[in-house]
Amino acid sequence: MLDIGCFSAHLLVVSGSPLHPVVSHKTRLRLDRALDPHNRLGPDGVEQVVTAVRTARRIAERAGVVGVVPFATSVIRDATNADQVIAEIARRTGTQLRVLPGQEEARLAYVAARHWFGWHVGALLVLDVGGGTVELAAGDDAEPSLVRSLPFGARTLTRRPALDRTAPRDHRGLAREQVLVHDQVVAALDGTSVADHRAVGCSKVFQQLARLAGARPQHDGPFVPRFLRLTDLRAWIPRLARMPAPRRARLPGISPHRAEQSLAGALVAEALMVATGQDEVRICPWSTREGLLLTLSWAGDDEYCRVA
Repeated sequence: MLDIGCFSAHLLVVSGSPLHPVVSHKTRLRLDRALDPHNRLGPDGVEQVVTAVRTARRIAERAGVVGVVPFATSVIRDATNADQVIAEIARRTGTQLRVLPGQEEARLAYVAARHWFGWHVGALLVLDVGGGTVELAAGDDAEPSLVRSLPFGARTLTRRPALDRTAPRDHRGLAREQVLVHDQVVAALDGTSVADHRAVGCSKVFQQLARLAGARPQHDGPFVPRFLRLTDLRAWIPRLARMPAPRRARLPGISPHRAEQSLAGALVAEALMVATGQDEVRICPWSTREGLLLTLSWAGDDEYCRVA
């Protein structure tokens, strides 16, 4: 499959478990810089995706892959000119990008987390902070009983006036943004209590915040237990607020291309944890991508896409 996100196009070829890919290749993207104030993806962004798709197809063909399942996440899905972008990419590459609804992304992240942690952990609450949206899923079975998608991703909040990189870091302004996210999450839960669920973070945002707060680095392997605690997160938010992006990029776990969005990601993560009654989130190395691979392996490409 080819997963096209804001910061990379990731080609992943597996035979069996996603833990052992036959091919894993990333093409770096910066689609966040190609979005205009009206959330239109500009020509530079389209050119980046076209190059990435062509590169992925060449690598897949050399690996003997007959067909690639290409999916695009919220940066393309939620662009105001998404239909034109997808059509242009198809015209120039012959590849028709597919987009998943936010609630399907939430479901797939839950499927991935359930398979990673197993049945013994009981009821799961899966939190995924993406660039454009936030996904929540909860349940105690193979499929979640609750799935939600909200437009409060790290990139989305970073573009709001209170978090704009040119605006002063006024803590009252930051608090207002957190209250907005918190209230929307509470409303989305619609009275469903998830405080007794095992909370799992399935996204780069949670991984990087956990590393910032002292979790072991990713190169130590996926099986090392990693956690993000609310007390640690709250201690870091005012520090991140005072730092410009280049300084954040030098912190443990904060990659240069995500540094600008790291403050917004921390704010959203805290609001999610408070709204769902969680003091601690366990980090899951699998997310939507792995959930999709697992689903495709069970249902097949055509059947899954028809149902989805």
